[in-house]
Amino acid sequence: MNKKPITAIIVGAGHRSIIYADYSIEHPDELKIVGIADPDSDRVSEAAAKYGIPKENCFTDAAELAERDRFADVIINGTMDKDHVSTSVPLLKKGYDMLLEKPFAVSKAEMIELVNVVKEHNNKVMVCHVLRYSEFYKEIKKTIHSGEIGDIISIQLCEDVSYHHYATSYVRGKWANSDRSKTSMLLAKCCHDIDLMMWLMGDVKPEFVTSTGSLQYFKAENAPEGAGERCMVDCKYVDTCNLSARRIYLDLPGRWDFYVWPELHHASYDEKYEYLKNVSPYGRCAYKCDNNVVDHQTVMIRFNNGATGTHNLTAGCAFSKRIVHIIGTKGEINGIFEDQKFTVSYINPHNESDHTDRIVDLSESYSASIGHGGGDHALVADFIKYITDSEPSISCTSLDDSVAGHLVVFCADESMENNGMPVKTEL
Repeated sequence: MNKKPITAIIVGAGHRSIIYADYSIEHPDELKIVGIADPDSDRVSEAAAKYGIPKENCFTDAAELAERDRFADVIINGTMDKDHVSTSVPLLKKGYDMLLEKPFAVSKAEMIELVNVVKEHNNKVMVCHVLRYSEFYKEIKKTIHSGEIGDIISIQLCEDVSYHHYATSYVRGKWANSDRSKTSMLLAKCCHDIDLMMWLMGDVKPEFVTSTGSLQYFKAENAPEGAGERCMVDCKYVDTCNLSARRIYLDLPGRWDFYVWPELHHASYDEKYEYLKNVSPYGRCAYKCDNNVVDHQTVMIRFNNGATGTHNLTAGCAFSKRIVHIIGTKGEINGIFEDQKFTVSYINPHNESDHTDRIVDLSESYSASIGHGGGDHALVADFIKYITDSEPSISCTSLDDSVAGHLVVFCADESMENNGMPVKTEL
């Protein structure tokens, strides 16, 4: 480890960037924030005060930052998905290394552009696939790597998205309309899961992808009879609807505060009420928004060794959860991320149940209040090792490591748009 801390510039001072940057507060000997670029002057001022950033190192955007000579080691890029490549390229050309939020590109063409720039300028870029750093998935990876369950025959992942998460992010929020966000539901929400599948499969590569899905429920024809346009203005179901803006956001104001109250964190209840009622996009009827992303999608993958993979995304569920089921030639793994437990099962004809189980229980050391169970800051620590040429962990996601997962997502969405037509995973 270098004696001097790695110096970093925040580009896009959103929720995720600040979480990563806060590592510098706990570990000032490893990371120091020395600059910021964001069009929101309030965010810039808050970050400058928090991290001690001088005024001359505050910028309105990545383009203005790129006009300056390089004055730090790395960039923490947490801009919106559609801006990742356009903001990254000029800074990579300046010689910065980068911690880049996922998804790192929103199209195959963008992906190729970024990969080529990184190759040309020899940058180190790590993608924020933070779930790789949770103990749950790390232990599953270690179990597979040990050979305990043999070669993988089938890998099945499932993500259920809760009704309030989906309504907030993908109906009323930033990722609701792909024409604006430039990201599909699968790319915005499940590139974590597809990346996990590629990582768990190791050196085995995807060959073909098929996919099907649709926006089935969260649309106008399914609204309750007589529902209004805004929950707290003209809707008689404001006190009973599961998707009522008042019930989701005002009754539990801290649940989605970083999306719903970006400038009203310390406002009174009455101020939040009026904002949600009359101004906020989160006050709209969840059945009558301009959302167009799917609320369910299934992805099927054939790997080059004959193994198969599936990922099922379903939104509007009672609660969020991620499920994993991996079947190998010697055993299998079943687990639920939110439970922080998985079971390794082996065939055993001499046992009354015909199998023997080993349970891995990580729940005692897990804290949901710590970002991704501690994965957020573990990722930053690994990024510093990666940048300083120390030995990174098995979770490290370089740009090259992240390509296969992104490619599968792009192929899956192409397949879905073409009625499930198989798409070959080639660049």
